[in-house]
Amino acid sequence: MSRLIIVTGAGSGIGKATAERFAAGGDKVVLVSRRQHRLEEAAAEVRAHADGADLDLVSADLADLPGAARLQEYVTELGLPVAGLVCCAGSAPYPGDSGLKAVADEWQETYRANVMTAVLAVEGLEPAMADGGSIVLYSSIAAYRGSGGSGAYGAAKNALHSYAHTLAARLGPRGINVNVIAPGYVAETGFFGDRLTDAREAMLIRQTALGRAGSPQDIANLAFFLCSAEGAYLTSQIIQINGGSSHGV
Repeated sequence: MSRLIIVTGAGSGIGKATAERFAAGGDKVVLVSRRQHRLEEAAAEVRAHADGADLDLVSADLADLPGAARLQEYVTELGLPVAGLVCCAGSAPYPGDSGLKAVADEWQETYRANVMTAVLAVEGLEPAMADGGSIVLYSSIAAYRGSGGSGAYGAAKNALHSYAHTLAARLGPRGINVNVIAPGYVAETGFFGDRLTDAREAMLIRQTALGRAGSPQDIANLAFFLCSAEGAYLTSQIIQINGGSSHGV
């Protein structure tokens, strides 16, 4: 039976791969992203790989209340219980300038992009969640290792860990499991932009035990498992997936 799955940050990279994995599994997937043209491009790619994919598109900036309210209203009008909410939206803004204002801007924007996009999506859609459903938040290896710039990205992702534990306790009585996926280096996402040199990529791959970069599909498969019956007893866990470049704790 088809389930309703919401995937935020679905316009590219890991989010797009996540949407594709659920669509290939026969689920109805709502793809959410800020830019309509990116959503349409992502949907075309998902349909090309998942024959008969049942997709809806919602263009919304979930870091702001109006965008979160737009998604909430859309899902409410669908009238279907949400079986899975996978929060992939996020980015790592880097300041172009130095000084105190640049640091403040970096932290505020990074928190908006990585924490508020998850919090507002979850809190807005919680009433529509099906009992026994699943919530997955996407963190990063940077939550353990720290990050570039002033460290805002790693700190923001770490905030999701505490939030997930709070959610797991709150929603556990409804049978809703809540987990966090913390990927290491994942190729083919555009995350680093022009900051990823060949030498840096080679270094990141050398750090893994498996000798390769992660793929968006690696992360998507784990999210699919966490939203399945087989993964239903896993909750309040931070699951690292990084090819062995950082040991589990």
